[in-house]
Amino acid sequence: MGKGGEDYGKSENSGSSKEMDGDSFAAWSIDARECEEKYEVSREHGLSGGDVEKRREIYGFNELEKHDGPSIFRLVLDQFNDTLVRILLVAAVVSFVLALFDGNEGGEMEITAFVEPLVIFLILIVNAIVGVWQENNAEKALDALKEIQSEHASVIRDGKKISHLPAKELVPGDIVELRVGDKIPADMRVLSLISSTLRVEQGSLTGESEAVSKTTKAVAADVDIQGKKCVVFAGTTVVNGNCICLVTQIGMNTEIGKVHAQIQEAAESEDDTPLKKKLNEFGEALTVIILVICFLVWVINVKYFLTWDIVDGWPRNFKFSFEKCTYYFEIAVALAVAAIPEGLPAVITTCLALGTRKMAAKNALVRKLPSVETLGCTTVICSDKTGTLTTNQMAVAKLVRVFGRHEDISSRSLTGKEFMELSSQDKENYLNQDGGLLFSRAEPRHKQEIVRLLKDSGEVVAMTGDGVNDAPALKLADIGIAMGIAGTEVAKEASDMVLADDNFSTIVSAVGEGRSIYNNMKAFIRSYIYTSIPSSPAYLVRILSIL
Repeated sequence: MGKGGEDYGKSENSGSSKEMDGDSFAAWSIDARECEEKYEVSREHGLSGGDVEKRREIYGFNELEKHDGPSIFRLVLDQFNDTLVRILLVAAVVSFVLALFDGNEGGEMEITAFVEPLVIFLILIVNAIVGVWQENNAEKALDALKEIQSEHASVIRDGKKISHLPAKELVPGDIVELRVGDKIPADMRVLSLISSTLRVEQGSLTGESEAVSKTTKAVAADVDIQGKKCVVFAGTTVVNGNCICLVTQIGMNTEIGKVHAQIQEAAESEDDTPLKKKLNEFGEALTVIILVICFLVWVINVKYFLTWDIVDGWPRNFKFSFEKCTYYFEIAVALAVAAIPEGLPAVITTCLALGTRKMAAKNALVRKLPSVETLGCTTVICSDKTGTLTTNQMAVAKLVRVFGRHEDISSRSLTGKEFMELSSQDKENYLNQDGGLLFSRAEPRHKQEIVRLLKDSGEVVAMTGDGVNDAPALKLADIGIAMGIAGTEVAKEASDMVLADDNFSTIVSAVGEGRSIYNNMKAFIRSYIYTSIPSSPAYLVRILSIL
């Protein structure tokens, strides 16, 4: 929303503003009439025009924040924030300068001398284009989230009904009428039912497998999101019944707004893939080796450009040849450049591209190339049980895939709320148990916390899901896997891979295929380095031990 929750209470009505802030009191835990009093509104009359303007100054518009992604220039620069790429860039520049220098010195410019630097530049440009294209797609999950929001609402203001008010103009305290088929425009407290029953489809947000019945009765203040039976949430849909509601939260303060913030947070904390980390280590070792090669070659040949006489036991009459010094420096640099595997990025990209074709044949559609090798390194799979494992059927037979047939899962099952109440050490100990674990009634923040803790403990985490509530964890996981048939667009855009058949067994086979691709790629890289680096065996052993 425009000004966000941090501006609450900065107007002349600051006292009532704080009372109306849903974080200050639980609207679902108080009687409907009391809720109207808190928001200083009646369901029959609604807000006045003056009230709306005052509240908009405090709360802003009912819309999700627009995050300005990094500029294209920033994305391009980020592609060179890689040790191996920087080495290749320096090698290309040095090769170009040497070719230019030799041509000027000899009076003849050989085009063949420029082939190597131009090829390196071309490889780096293609690599940068692929990287920019992939990172530019990162904002699509947030765009998809905005698309599930309602565009209009039926509102009562000044005692009159406004049938098609733009949903972005809603403010806390607005009285809204909902009918069957309506997409809910904000988080709202149900005040009264016009029909005998009211059912809302909110599975994409809460993970519930069926439409949920709503009521006007207050519930406990500390219930989880699924327990808020008198609250309807933005982005969900009325499938049965009509009702009158009171807007309690808008924009970024809604549950879907919190999901939006969590996706953005996860996007900003993306880690390097396991292979990239190893290649960075390789690049750092290669840098040291190149510098050692340059220094040794130059020192070994110092006698050819720097001479002196020994007089009375002391060196005298130094003679220095700048021309020979430059010549041996060129030899040292040429050897160093020759030690750089300039074709390595192309080799890696080719291996990953071939891997995506193999994955596609197994109904696993890879959206980002590095996901192929990440999948091969996966150590933990976190799966959304409601839709992903069971196709919205809570079947016991499906759980046997994770737990033993006669295993007592009571000690391996917690609600998301119970897990969050554990101490940091207890959370770590619980997640480090051998075998499967079951988390029920997990909210988006619970799933994201579980993934974060697993990653912090050194696991390579694959997360599967299909709903909006899975998107933050999908984005944070090392590899997010969305369902192609039942999955929401938000989940798909937040993921790295999509299962075309929504089959859990496809994940298992894809992980196996990913491991095969990862191992083959490492063998290919080792072979490439053996044949392309003209260095001593000792240096080769040091480099290859990293991979």
